[in-house]
Amino acid sequence: MTVNLYTAQQVRELDRIAIEDHGIDGFELMQKAARFAFRTFVKQWDGCKQIYVFCGSGNNAGDGYIFAGIAKKRGFRVSLYFISPPENLKKDALLAYQYCIENGVECLPFTKKSDAVLSADQDMVIIDALLGTGLNAEVSGLYKKAILLCNQSKAPTLAIDIPSGLSADTGQALGIAIEAKCTATFIGLKRGMLTARGQHYCGDIFYDDLDITENIYSQVPVDAKLLNLPTLLKNLKPRNADMHKGQCGHVLLIGGDRGYGGAILMAAESAARIGAGLVSVATQSEHVSALLSRQPEIMVKTVTNTGQLLPLLAKATVIVIGPGLGQSAWSEQMLLFALKSMKPIVIDADALNLICINPSWVLHAEHILTPHPGEAARLLGTETAIIQEDRFKAVQALQKKWGGSVLLKGSGSLITHEDQSVTVCPYGNPGMATGGMGDVLSGILGALLAQGLNKGFALELAVCLHANAADIAADKNGQRGLLATDVIPIARLLLNDKPVE
Repeated sequence: MTVNLYTAQQVRELDRIAIEDHGIDGFELMQKAARFAFRTFVKQWDGCKQIYVFCGSGNNAGDGYIFAGIAKKRGFRVSLYFISPPENLKKDALLAYQYCIENGVECLPFTKKSDAVLSADQDMVIIDALLGTGLNAEVSGLYKKAILLCNQSKAPTLAIDIPSGLSADTGQALGIAIEAKCTATFIGLKRGMLTARGQHYCGDIFYDDLDITENIYSQVPVDAKLLNLPTLLKNLKPRNADMHKGQCGHVLLIGGDRGYGGAILMAAESAARIGAGLVSVATQSEHVSALLSRQPEIMVKTVTNTGQLLPLLAKATVIVIGPGLGQSAWSEQMLLFALKSMKPIVIDADALNLICINPSWVLHAEHILTPHPGEAARLLGTETAIIQEDRFKAVQALQKKWGGSVLLKGSGSLITHEDQSVTVCPYGNPGMATGGMGDVLSGILGALLAQGLNKGFALELAVCLHANAADIAADKNGQRGLLATDVIPIARLLLNDKPVE
């Protein structure tokens, strides 16, 4: 199933089309949103006794006012604090406030002195309806104070539509943002919720389309989609009964300069386990015995010069270069000749840094760049913080400058190709913040390419397979101490549709 991701402006356009062009009542939509948020709340906190609702202005506040009214009708203790005076509310938001009052909710102003509005009741939940998707400036004033108060509380927070202060487009906090336990969002999934800091601030995300029909969605084109591993795996064709190793491709991995043997070993092992017919490694002599001891199925060659590399390049279906490559003269020569081979190539780690140093080297359309934010910053001649400020913009800029396909790693990894559309990986966890994860991913990607998958499909499947396997490993044994090699056997099981115990 394909899931579209929207900017804040695109969601507003969906809302406008539904109301103005299709005659859907705006207040009815607001009620549906509040009811969905309330259902989400009940499922998450059935033992809650006290609810604190924080409202700002506009439609997001309207959702909060209706939520409070519903909760009061259902017998919950409800305290509501508003920042924007209710008399300033307009249209549907004003109707929502009136509904709230009619149901007996006491609405109080949040002021500079409102430090103790949250009680010490352990069975309480905070409802965030302060700022919606329209925010485009840094949070300040009472809104900032209210967000700080909520974040400092021990009570969990449910954000309505989006955590207040989080950019719906980029996934970055605009100064400060609500750290929600979960988020009830609707009409369209906002792309910023799935990348950068978005997943941190949103917590668990629950979505409802509020019965918006497909003909409305079809009127708003999007260029970002959310990936789904089960869907990708369904598109993976089974192997023919008479298949042999020559039909499964030959991956050549180049790397492992002196002192960096572990990276190329992990990349090679993952390439073998994900199904490449043949796996070769071109590396320094000191790593040969370790590679053969760990994985005797891999063909390991000592390569000290380009003359020894050329016959290996000729036999390869796909090249993976970068794991443990280093930045020595040897490293430069390995990369230069790998690029000259014009074979499909995965460029990772130090190979990316060498491209920055040698921008005149020619890349061809069959290459895939896999930078993390720091490497991406070097490729674009900027700072890591700038990359993270707008990852969608950054990944498209990388593709425009360097061509081919680009994977921008990180929380909510992004993929783009020549058409500049972006797909987002929803999997992954903080336990992946450890050495070797990228090397394993490169090996997985190389193996899938070698088996004949087209570049775009192979990249999307590799990223999701790798990240989902890491999630399973973290769920089983915890995020702390998760190793890159823990991911390999799980990825193999997922790829073969086998149960993971």
